[in-house]
Amino acid sequence: MTEAIAEKALHTEPVGHSNGRPRANSTLIIIYLALGGLSFAVLQSLVAPALATIGNDLDASTTDASWILTAYLLSASVLTPILGRLGDMVGKRRILIVVLSLLLVGTVLAALAPNLGVLIIARALQGAAGAVMPLSIGIVRDELPRERVSVTIGLLSAIFGIGAGVGIVAAGPIVESLSWHWLFWLPLVLIVIALIGVIFGMPESPVRKPGHLDFLGTGILSISLVALLLAVSEGETWGWGSFATIGLLALAAVGLAVFVMVELRVKEPLIDMRLFRIRGVWTAHVVALVFGFAMFGTFVLVPTLLQLPTQLGYGFGFDVSKAGLFLLPTVLAMIVLGPVTGIVVRRVGPKPPMLIGGIAVTAAFIIPAIGHGEIWQVVLSGILTGAGIGLALASTSNAIIESVPATQTGEAISANTIARSIGSSVGTAVIAALITSHSTPQGLPLDDAFTIGFWVCAGVGVLAILGAIVGPSLSKRREQARLLGIEDDTLAAAH
Repeated sequence: MTEAIAEKALHTEPVGHSNGRPRANSTLIIIYLALGGLSFAVLQSLVAPALATIGNDLDASTTDASWILTAYLLSASVLTPILGRLGDMVGKRRILIVVLSLLLVGTVLAALAPNLGVLIIARALQGAAGAVMPLSIGIVRDELPRERVSVTIGLLSAIFGIGAGVGIVAAGPIVESLSWHWLFWLPLVLIVIALIGVIFGMPESPVRKPGHLDFLGTGILSISLVALLLAVSEGETWGWGSFATIGLLALAAVGLAVFVMVELRVKEPLIDMRLFRIRGVWTAHVVALVFGFAMFGTFVLVPTLLQLPTQLGYGFGFDVSKAGLFLLPTVLAMIVLGPVTGIVVRRVGPKPPMLIGGIAVTAAFIIPAIGHGEIWQVVLSGILTGAGIGLALASTSNAIIESVPATQTGEAISANTIARSIGSSVGTAVIAALITSHSTPQGLPLDDAFTIGFWVCAGVGVLAILGAIVGPSLSKRREQARLLGIEDDTLAAAH
């Protein structure tokens, strides 16, 4: 199997190479990519705490307002693999400019939206920026000096968690002090700087994999992902046993099975399914899926617990703004450990930090599952969650690029991004369903809802530990990299 992939890699010549030509300012490249990733991640979560306010202002029901999140998620999941593959084909910088331009247009449209329909369209445009992650990591791999690759990928990977946390923290103060429209005007500044920087301060990557877009595979995957994420997002509203929910889940399962069969047969697949047979790739996808679940499980459970009235005996009585501040330790831990993980990966490979991250996030949920009546338990849980996410997400991205040829970076990282998005969607839906099913007739969550929710997240965290354990060792990665002809990245620099 590995030999077959290696043979394909050796017969797929990159168009150009970054060696032997002047490099652009790598620090500026990192800044532009980080701002682009941060703006996407912030916009992903920023509207969640403000859905009720936006719905009231636009005369929309809670169910209709939820499409502000659903449209963003569906768009990101469908367009990420397509745009990631196009980046590998025609140039990552070129597609990144398109992606950031769509994000810019969607954000301006969202800020000016006069009604819910326009806002949903705007959010779908913003979702195209889900491809920022695979495109950015591909650019880093192609353009930066080898010794900076793993650290930078660690930073960019952590930024997606950081941005989501910042969005949750900042939403309350922005809405209370200004209005929900400023949820879009403020991130617009980041997008403009990133777009200008990419246009004028970044060279086009010469590493490409010429070919044609797999339209059949694209259509099948799009239908499957839309069906899956629509069922997960709306299952609580429609009922998990309803015909619509079960039908969509069945359609998603059949569609994904057909997609795999098609991709194994077409000459130029959208996603090379043989990459999933590589142990370093599929284990990284499992860990990303788990951490997507855990991250958004935290973002649902912790603010909800903190905002419940103290009269219940288990709430803390904080308002939206103050509750959001308690996610700051999570964000700070991600900021510190994301880049640090990149340094560690260069020395010992991605497996050890991935394993430690899985242990940290599992412990982060076991603590409040045992007891969450004291604020220190919430804070300690948040620190461990941020540490685990910073360690694991940076490791998964590095594990991917150490396992696939440079010409397939976009499609491989796109698949990892989709896994994380699906995990986030499932985590949000499962925890929300748990809270709803363990609530008083007045709609207030019971204490059991949080205990069960934290235990569920801890159980899911164990899957990340298992995924990391199964992942290949550094020596095995080196052996596999030699077979695949991977000599341009962090693995070659590891010692």
